[in-house]
Amino acid sequence: MLRSSEAVASAPAEVRSVPLFDLKRQQTRLRSDIDRRIATVLDHGQFILGPEVEALERDLAAFAGARHCIAVSSGRDALIMALMALGAGPGDAVFVPAFTFSATAGVVASVGASPVFVDVEEDTFNMNPAALDTVVSQVVADGVLRPLAVMPVDLYGRPANYPAIAEIAARHSIQVVADAAQSFGGNLGDTSVGALAPISCTSFYPTKPLGAFGDGGAVFTEDDKLAEAVSQIRTHGRQGDGDEALRLGMTGRLDTIQAAVLQAKLSVFAGELQRRQEVAARYNAALAGKVATPLDEEGIGSAWALYTIRVPDRDALRATLQADGVSTALFYRIPLNRHPAFAKYLTGREELPVSERLSAEVLSLPMGPDITDDEVDYVIDRLLAAIS
Repeated sequence: MLRSSEAVASAPAEVRSVPLFDLKRQQTRLRSDIDRRIATVLDHGQFILGPEVEALERDLAAFAGARHCIAVSSGRDALIMALMALGAGPGDAVFVPAFTFSATAGVVASVGASPVFVDVEEDTFNMNPAALDTVVSQVVADGVLRPLAVMPVDLYGRPANYPAIAEIAARHSIQVVADAAQSFGGNLGDTSVGALAPISCTSFYPTKPLGAFGDGGAVFTEDDKLAEAVSQIRTHGRQGDGDEALRLGMTGRLDTIQAAVLQAKLSVFAGELQRRQEVAARYNAALAGKVATPLDEEGIGSAWALYTIRVPDRDALRATLQADGVSTALFYRIPLNRHPAFAKYLTGREELPVSERLSAEVLSLPMGPDITDDEVDYVIDRLLAAIS
């Protein structure tokens, strides 16, 4: 149980502060290279789809082992463009996990399709393939919606079970779109995120493992036609410099300056991923058996966007840690089936017990490539003291 308020009061007077994310340290470490690259953009003046964007796309595709990479304006826009390229619209069902950020279901609704919620696995936080099979079969039997795609989310940086999901998708003749907003840099065996599904979407929001200094994202695909479609959609449906709209599109380009920032960050990304793994291992070694720690399995590489534990009395623990200067976050405190925005898509037959339970138990601890061992140890010390 949590320690008493008297015990909190007896904590050391000099409370350390450990932020959830610390982007300033990374900026300081990379500032010279970032400044140089931004200056180059300012000098040539090609602020939209400049040469840095094309170079970044090549480098990202090579890093992921993907055939195509299209750099876009945000992770959410990446998902929308992927669905648009697949022709998603009214009457189509897109299967999404119930335990994730609202954008996953929001993009489905934005293109006129219907999000259908699937429960997740308690130990991985990711979509449960068995639950997916059941829910798709229910939708087929109902005959109201046309199953079009499944959109697994790689929550907290750990890739979903794509082999099992792909088998189910093939059996039901539906597409797989990977929501890899948190997992770029992860892998399943020898295959990296970006090449785990026929089409994958990631985010370069500043706090992501590979983050820009603003919004950004990318779409990866092995399919030449899908790549062409996404490239057209991101620029008003146009091809190249022409002004003819070949399809419905949007303004979805990655700014050249953000591409320059991402080039600098990509140059050190492998080392940062290794440091994130070291931090996760340090947490796991100290916290295993005390709280429910995230899985860290051989052959499954997480990008460790977040280090998330599960605990009872989560909110009380969070308040205690905050008093000790340890920042935490709740990703996510409400499953998607309870968001008012998605109420009209519910059938009343949803079975999502794991998503409901996780939303009351998860707590994300400070994580990043620049957190020090001393800071990690301080977080561990304060957490163990709080639950003793």
